[in-house]
Amino acid sequence: MYASRRTKSAYTLVEVLLVVVLLAAISAMALPNFLRDLEREQLPGSARRLRSLIALTRANAAFDGKRYRIRFPTKDDEDPLLGRRQPMVEREDNPIDEPEVFNQVTAPWAIQKTFLRDIRCIEVRPGRPTIAALQELRKLREDIKRSLEQQNKRDQQFDPMHPPLYIEPDGSSDWATFVLTDAPDDIAVDELDRMGETGQYHRIDVIADGMTGLTWLQRPFYDEELDLFEQKGWPAVMRQDFLDPRALTENDVLELHKVEGQRRTVEDPNADAQPQPGSEDANAPQTGDGP
Repeated sequence: MYASRRTKSAYTLVEVLLVVVLLAAISAMALPNFLRDLEREQLPGSARRLRSLIALTRANAAFDGKRYRIRFPTKDDEDPLLGRRQPMVEREDNPIDEPEVFNQVTAPWAIQKTFLRDIRCIEVRPGRPTIAALQELRKLREDIKRSLEQQNKRDQQFDPMHPPLYIEPDGSSDWATFVLTDAPDDIAVDELDRMGETGQYHRIDVIADGMTGLTWLQRPFYDEELDLFEQKGWPAVMRQDFLDPRALTENDVLELHKVEGQRRTVEDPNADAQPQPGSEDANAPQTGDGP
């Protein structure tokens, strides 16, 4: 008997080339969408990284029992990555012999890249956000600048648009709002305000509550939203991340409050206990804490 011959099938060069061409065509169609998704993620991703940095700084301040601060480089120094965009973490190492002398923290968590690509912090607003202040941002910036000029020299060395956030040894601090944007360096914050919601650049407010240590990400309010919140007497801090570009309505705010209330009930079964006489109306749409 003759041994049977086995023939092995193989791909021809034409078939291989056809598959390569198809893969290249699919990649060419999908790549632009992928790059756009990456571009859109730069700003919220940077905001989340800043929130993590603030939380780590608070934790280390409480662990070390020393004052920390988060600031941005001035024209005379550079950030840990040899630029001027990244936030810097500093610590008051010897408060008795060298008060108000802060040294840069070089631990890996403090010198990581916080802002991605072209993202920058265009402004730092000290204090708790209010609807009235948001409606008069220009006047608020002038008040902040005057306030810094009246303080001692420790803060005069910093740009009035980027005052440092001081974190005490117990981890507490003042309220602060870090305004992040993807606008280029030649776009000032006032010009960004004038562009409004129709501008080609975007912003995210990173709002740090100094007492609780919580930090939220919020897009700037639209003018009609500010009017609605002022009319209803609602606070400017929604106490949850809110980046939806759609304009808020009264029903939206009430629904957000309902979802937040349900979440708090799961975390604390006593959260929905009946208020005591003289307390706030339980049905009021509270998206922030009291005064």
